[in-house]
Amino acid sequence: MIDRTDFYIDGKWVAPEAARPLPVINPATEEAYATISAGSAADIDKAVAAARRAFETWSRTTREERLAAIERIVSIYRARSEEMAETISKEMGAPIRLARDAQAAAGLFHMEAFVRTLRSFAFEHPLDEANPQERIVYEPIGVCGLITPWNWPMNQIALKVIPAIAAGCTVVLKPSEIAPMSAMLFAQIVDEAGLPAGVFNLVNGEGHVVGEALSAHPGVDMMSFTGSTRAGMAVSRAAAANIKRVSLELGGKSPNLVFADADLEDAIGRGLAHCFQNTGQSCNAPTRMLVERPVYDEAVRLAAGIAEGYAVDDPAKDGSHIGPLVSEAQFHKVQTLIEAGIAEGARLVAGGLGRPEGLERGYFVRPTVFADVHNGMTIAQEEIFGPVLVMIPFDSEDEAIGIANDTPYGLSGYVQTGDPEKARRVARRIRAGMVQINGRSRPAGSPFGGFKQSGNGREGGKWGLEDFLEVKAISG
Repeated sequence: MIDRTDFYIDGKWVAPEAARPLPVINPATEEAYATISAGSAADIDKAVAAARRAFETWSRTTREERLAAIERIVSIYRARSEEMAETISKEMGAPIRLARDAQAAAGLFHMEAFVRTLRSFAFEHPLDEANPQERIVYEPIGVCGLITPWNWPMNQIALKVIPAIAAGCTVVLKPSEIAPMSAMLFAQIVDEAGLPAGVFNLVNGEGHVVGEALSAHPGVDMMSFTGSTRAGMAVSRAAAANIKRVSLELGGKSPNLVFADADLEDAIGRGLAHCFQNTGQSCNAPTRMLVERPVYDEAVRLAAGIAEGYAVDDPAKDGSHIGPLVSEAQFHKVQTLIEAGIAEGARLVAGGLGRPEGLERGYFVRPTVFADVHNGMTIAQEEIFGPVLVMIPFDSEDEAIGIANDTPYGLSGYVQTGDPEKARRVARRIRAGMVQINGRSRPAGSPFGGFKQSGNGREGGKWGLEDFLEVKAISG
């Protein structure tokens, strides 16, 4: 049993104010393999006080000093990336190849992008050519509370911690208590990098205790949260009493529009691969596949065959298989929503209820595809957060866009077509923060975030840095 019961506060590992051990469960075995501590409001008080003290000096450091500190973090992270991959695989069930090539790699990807952003960012500039005496200055907002999720732990820690300290802010991080071990390893990396005491602090615990105390704390100037829309609402309510800035990256029910002129086999294969990646536990997963009627039946046949061919297995094994869901609660949520799809009349063409054959233990689920779904069904509206694809037919471009936008979310959209003009036209009409056409990946520094109940603010690149900055106008 691994013991990680201390918190990282003011540049050192310290015991919590009150001992409340919390087990960390390996989702492949359903057994505890580590112990952390569940913190309290008193622990948050200590961490915020340390961050406030550190802000007085860290906020006045030069760009070059902050760059040097971040580059040390990047170098140590790179050297320990295999350790990070193994940690993520065990804590949240990502197959080791995915943990290595995507999960741990995502943290490095974003850190390196922020280094490039910080080097070129203009922290001061004239308003415009006609008003050179009006200076626009970007200054760090202050102490930032950061709450990160379990599904892409290092991706989100990198997207919050690095731009915050790059901006000159100090931080208190509360990682998910379900998958906290990667954050503890990251704290070791920060400690090894030699950041000044109090610039980075970490307190573990449950959202309704530690997360609420952090969000409501009068010494915190900004909250940055990634997680469910419900929890994001709770953070916003707690933060409202102090009028602090709140940046939210929340849920999604992203549409993938497949037109008849697309390369169908390629589009369906890519759509399922993206939907099922990370066992479907991605906020931007294309979970609603909208298919033009002339090719709908063939698309359903292809999707069913591809889904049935997916392997589900132990995340410790090398391979391209799907791992377990992260927790017992998530397992039961996905099972309940699959059951709702069947009860509401959707046509089950692959997968279904229960564990895959031969896996009697662990939070494993069957890769599942529903056809003949309409937007009034529960599975078309709720974020399932599992390897479940719903397929919906459409007859016209306008109908496809109407279905795509008929959701409380607006994180991502995907368009598959052989017509470039149609692709651009449809992408402009989808109400989402990000749209990807024909499988095009988002480059480093691209803004990540959404419309509507998918949140506010943007992470990544200059937008991610600006989230942690105040704008000051100096005239004369």
